[in-house]
Parts: sequence; structure tokens; C-alpha cells
Amino acid sequence: MSGAGHLLPPEWLPRLERFSLSAKRRVAGTHQGKRRSKRLGSSLEFADYRLYTPGDDVRRFDWGIYSRTGKGFVRQFMDEQELTVNIYVDCSASMGTDIVASPELGGTSGSALPEGGAKWMLARQLAASIGYMALSSYDRLQIACYSRTLNARLPVMRGKGSAHRLFSFLQSAQTGGEGSLAAALAVPGSLPRQPGMTWIFSDFWLEGGEEELYKALSLLSGTGQEVVLVHILSRAELEPKLSGDLRLVDSETLTGKEVALTGKVLEAYERELERYRHMLSAVCAERGMSYVLIPADLPLSDAMFGVLAGSGLVSG
Repeated sequence: MSGAGHLLPPEWLPRLERFSLSAKRRVAGTHQGKRRSKRLGSSLEFADYRLYTPGDDVRRFDWGIYSRTGKGFVRQFMDEQELTVNIYVDCSASMGTDIVASPELGGTSGSALPEGGAKWMLARQLAASIGYMALSSYDRLQIACYSRTLNARLPVMRGKGSAHRLFSFLQSAQTGGEGSLAAALAVPGSLPRQPGMTWIFSDFWLEGGEEELYKALSLLSGTGQEVVLVHILSRAELEPKLSGDLRLVDSETLTGKEVALTGKVLEAYERELERYRHMLSAVCAERGMSYVLIPADLPLSDAMFGVLAGSGLVSG
């Protein structure tokens, strides 16, 4: 299949089709999908109708109803179920920013300026990969990019025929502005409408800290989501190498602060980052959610089939 563009190499897609998302909770529903429900019944046991969605198996399309009503419906069967997958990709300015030293007046003084690209590219590559897995399994997929609101969103998709829309959406997305996961999810219509699996790709630099995280996860819990936080940080954020007198500029608020970066200051930063990461992991564990940290410079194959598969989030 073409259309993956610069996000995913063409040979990547057949490999993804051999994997699927490992949701812990399955809805024993009646929607069309490739996963089998644990409920009794056979694939020939009719259950109900629902409105047709582009990407549905046309063999399930009921032409009789269409001829009478002009509306498209597909037949549903009791032993088949689908997973509803929701993907949120952080597109705030920090996702397109890294930390580098820009020398000023000689010596080691400098400014923190955008280098950009690594976090944003990996986030979109992983979102494209997870989305394609869902489409390949005929799961329902919805994807959005957010900052303080949902900047862009695609309606529900299903089937590999919708993959070009997914890839085009992610390729055209851009970073910018301040981010707030809780604020974005609080906007009416932003939350998933039915139980499912929700993936969030972000650097999780939250201005509101733990309180904002609690609020965001509570909003998602209320909709019956199995949540996966994919924490993407650049190597410079994980292991900063800066030193000397610098002016650090917040990429989202554009406010700056003069800082003398000594060894002790960097050690304190690393301790605080470690505490923050443990907090994210602990909060997720308490709520039955999943958390993984992925360095932005990790090869896509290692991130997908090493970290995510190793965490049991995808299987093949």
C-alpha cells in the first residue's frame, strides 16, 4: 500500500499487519471486526444493524434497507467484536523542540533554542503504526492532534482502505502553541464516545503537573478507556549536556530565564525528571493504565517491536 509517505517505509506496512493491539478488556459487542467475542454464538448468528462507516466490509451491507430508506446499514453478528481505538497526538510547541546551546559572546554561554523534529517524528510514526494496526484488524479508529484543544481530528475510520487518510492527516499536522491535555479533553466532544483503547503520544511537559494529569486521566476513565501513555523525550531532555551561563526559553510560553548550569544543577534536574517519570508510571498503575517511556532517538523498529511489544501492548 502506498500513502505512508515519509512517515513509514512501504515495507513497514506488511510487518504491521502481522501484529494487533493487545487490549486487556474486550467489549463483547455486536460490531464487525476480526476479534472473536467470548460470548456463545457463531459468525452466522445475526444480532442487529448499524449505520455503515467507510471501510466496512461491503459484504455486510444490506442493500434491501438501502433501497427502502436511502441509508446505508451493515449487519452485525453476535460472536464478532471490534475494538474502538482512539489516538491523541500532542502537537504543542514542545513536541517540535529540543534543547541546544547557541553560543553567545564566546565561552560556554548560550540559549536554549529549537532543534526540533525527533520527538514529533517518532510520535507521528508510532501513531501511524498503531492506527494502521487498528485499521488492519477492522477496528474503529479515531485520531486527533491536540494542544490546549483538539487542533484537528478525523472522523471514525475502519479498514485498510482508510490508511491513506490516517497517513495524510499525520503528515500534514504541525506543532505550535501551549499544550494542556486536561484542557483539550475537557472541550465538549473531545472524549471518546464509547469504551475502548486510548493511546496518548506526548512529552507530557504539563504546566499543571500532577494535578493536570489526574484530571485528564479521570476524564478518560469516565468513558471506560484502557489508556496507554507513550512518553516521548529527546536525548537532550533525558541526558542534557549543556553547561555554563544560559538563557532557557520555554518553547510554548516563550518566557525565558537566566540559569547557571552546573553539575549540581544538572543532577537535580535528572533527579526531578526521574521522580516525574515514576509519578506518571505510578498514577497509571494505580488506575490500571499503561505507561511506557521511549527516547526519541530510538529506532522505530525498536520502539514498536521492542518497547511496545515487550510491554505487551501489541502482539503478533
